[in-house]
Amino acid sequence: MKHIRNFCIIAHIDHGKSTLADRLLQSTGTISDRDMQAQVLDDMDLEREKGITIKSHAIQINYKQNGQEYILNLIDTPGHVDFSYEVSRALAACEGALLLVDATQGIQAQTISNLYLAIENDLEIIPVINKIDMDGAMIPEVKDQIVDLIGCKEEDILLASGKTGIGIAEVLEAIVARIPPPTGDPDAPLQALIFDSVFNSFRGIIVYYRIKNGSLKKGEKVKFYSTDQEYEADEVGILKLKMSPQQEVKCGDVGYIITGIKNAKEVKVGDTLTTVVNPTQEYIKGFEEVKPMVFAGIFPVETDQFEELRDCMEKLQLNDASLTFELETSQALGFGFRCGFLGLLHMEIIQERLEREYNQTVITTVPNVSFHAFTTKGEEILVNNPAELPDPSRTDRIEEPFIKAQIITKPEYIGNIMTLCIGKRGMLISQSYLTTTRVELNFEMPLTEIVFDFYDKLKSQTRGYASFDYHPIGYRESDIVRMDILLNGEKVDALSALIHRNRAQEFGRKLCEKLKELLTRQQFQIAIQAAIGAKVIARENISAMRKDVTAKCYGGDISRKRKLLEKQKEGKKRMRQIGNVEVPQEAFLAVLKLDD
Repeated sequence: MKHIRNFCIIAHIDHGKSTLADRLLQSTGTISDRDMQAQVLDDMDLEREKGITIKSHAIQINYKQNGQEYILNLIDTPGHVDFSYEVSRALAACEGALLLVDATQGIQAQTISNLYLAIENDLEIIPVINKIDMDGAMIPEVKDQIVDLIGCKEEDILLASGKTGIGIAEVLEAIVARIPPPTGDPDAPLQALIFDSVFNSFRGIIVYYRIKNGSLKKGEKVKFYSTDQEYEADEVGILKLKMSPQQEVKCGDVGYIITGIKNAKEVKVGDTLTTVVNPTQEYIKGFEEVKPMVFAGIFPVETDQFEELRDCMEKLQLNDASLTFELETSQALGFGFRCGFLGLLHMEIIQERLEREYNQTVITTVPNVSFHAFTTKGEEILVNNPAELPDPSRTDRIEEPFIKAQIITKPEYIGNIMTLCIGKRGMLISQSYLTTTRVELNFEMPLTEIVFDFYDKLKSQTRGYASFDYHPIGYRESDIVRMDILLNGEKVDALSALIHRNRAQEFGRKLCEKLKELLTRQQFQIAIQAAIGAKVIARENISAMRKDVTAKCYGGDISRKRKLLEKQKEGKKRMRQIGNVEVPQEAFLAVLKLDD
């Protein structure tokens, strides 16, 4: 065990984690040059297209130093704030972390929050400055920032370039020298922490774990602590680029197990795996319960595909434990799910994965957050979607979730950020200079305001130089109303939104204008209205398409033409009473992109 090192790479988004992982794998010969490609651990098409890591990926590296063989278990983690749950799970399986900082960008918000996560898990931190070969590298400034942040010595900071391979040998030496080997008793009962799982349509569910105590042999009977179900270990092994079967996975190692489980509900990420013959008496404290931030409805386009969608959601939840969902019905869309996501990017990724990996075309409703409504009788109701909001006459008050936002930027963009945050009902709490060119702003803001387009606006107003991180700080009373969209007097419940009263009119007007562009014209007039209760706050009309019924009249008396037009008018009236308006999928997405 003293020759094993478990470590992960943490950093802000785009600071070069996956590229550094590529070089580590290449320089140790774990991957042949023929198999080498950029972002080699990112195995989803989505990850390659967007250039981001969505899933944590584990791989075992064999490394020789001074004639001694070492086993290094590397976990590459995502950097985006929406996938921080992945990072917390990776940290639980490690003893050390490489903290990567981009030499051209310096310390950013996610660097700090990931560092705090690592410190909470008592990990050994190795600071590495990456991209030192770039023209804009500010090595001395970034070194000072790291020393201020972690309180390490300047000589402890490693310099590297993931692209060119500079400093990779020093990084590997530091991993062996500084990161402690795993502790644990190889002779104790098996105790393994499950940190990930994936569904394979041929082999069932593949579970990834880190062994804290004991060892796991092929063919042993195992059980999961929380479900108490028993299975046989058909195959156990370690994770190379592909899975590598072994007879035994030893204490301190990261490995996988295949037991032929088909039911997604039987495996929980964060659970403890043990043997049936000699079970462990205590389970490992896993990860804290995930708190979804953004809620949206996901519905199948064809109502008869509901069961199939349920299966796909369960399989996807195995691979992404931060996705939560429950049943929901909608008058307009039928049966579907109310899903909780960690943010808008997370929602977009889930939707893409459903379409690509499971061939599910889905309709996603307007995202919102959960509110607490208090009735006049003192009852508390959790409101996850507009339909659940109680009648205003019996509502005492509504509380909405607030967050503390941490923004790190250059001083010249402070004005733009202030304008943006205060426009989103934010309150400035503190402002401090980390260095002469770095300023940290802390705001308290309603989560509702961040859900739509805050991140994109922040990036555009600071030319991409601001980094953003947030965490929830509880609920506060607010003047929240429900705004409905009516088409010819009929409510479209999927377009309803919970919104602050001051913003409702402007939002309603924009939404009506957008729907006017998107809805196809019919043979009858369509009235689009935004309303709060019975009060209409915005309206647009789509005029009827008119068929030229008088084309067949050549000359003759005007009364003949008039008779035809009157007949058409009557027909339109009747049509309007029975005609229904189809709302295209773009209309639901348009709500998200109102400010474009």
